[in-house]
Amino acid sequence: MLKQKKEQLIEELTKSLSRCTIAIATDYRGLTAKEMLQLRRRLTAMGIEYKVIKNTLTRFAADKADKKQLEPLLTGPVAIAFGYDDVLKPAQVLREHIRADGSVLQIKGGILGDKLLTPEDVVALATMPSREVLIARLMGQLQAPLQALHNVLSAPLRGFLNVIQARAKHLEGG
Repeated sequence: MLKQKKEQLIEELTKSLSRCTIAIATDYRGLTAKEMLQLRRRLTAMGIEYKVIKNTLTRFAADKADKKQLEPLLTGPVAIAFGYDDVLKPAQVLREHIRADGSVLQIKGGILGDKLLTPEDVVALATMPSREVLIARLMGQLQAPLQALHNVLSAPLRGFLNVIQARAKHLEGG
């Protein structure tokens, strides 16, 4: 590979590492070309980049991008999924691909911000509910005490209303 081409690849990878919110390293050994194409299409449809790059070039880019935590994952054939928006999407898509297709793809780990993730951490991220679901649960938890207070305060009025309605019905001859 020409030196200029290598430098260009390192620059592109440095930009990807700097911009990404999460990077997940995978071992793609044993994947057929067809499976790799399907995986790339799934990831691309979700706005996730999936790159196979030489480990030495990735190390240089990780140093430049200040993501040295990635280096322990760079052994053997490695492909990296870069997620830019939602942290959960890349982990969920990779896990779903492995489960649904019975793929031999293995998750080696990843980096989230400055933190190194183990394969178990990545799987835990994949099983988390989405941001919207978590916000809805939080809102429900915040509303629960107010709803309970409303029920407690309105119970005497409901009881009084029931007594008045029963009395009115009794006076009407019912």
